[in-house]
Amino acid sequence: IHVRFTPTVPTCSVATLIGLTIKAKLQRSLPRRYKIDVEIFPGTHNQEDQVNKQLNDKERVAAALENPALRKLINNGIAGTDRPDDILLLA
Repeated sequence: IHVRFTPTVPTCSVATLIGLTIKAKLQRSLPRRYKIDVEIFPGTHNQEDQVNKQLNDKERVAAALENPALRKLINNGIAGTDRPDDILLLA
């Protein structure tokens, strides 16, 4: 699975957190046999290479997901994403 995302602005300070959240959601939702790559869409962030390097380094991602503060942020970002909101369902 290859996902590219576009940060809100080229200087987005939470681009790595957004990428980690996407990666964590996919890892929790898909079978382990899938390889998941998450990266910033080329040319959309000032530190694109550094963020992509962090997002695709298994050890860095594992360490980040073990950090209690980051894990809490990621869990809050993912909360409620397993079912569509009732407002989105057709009547």
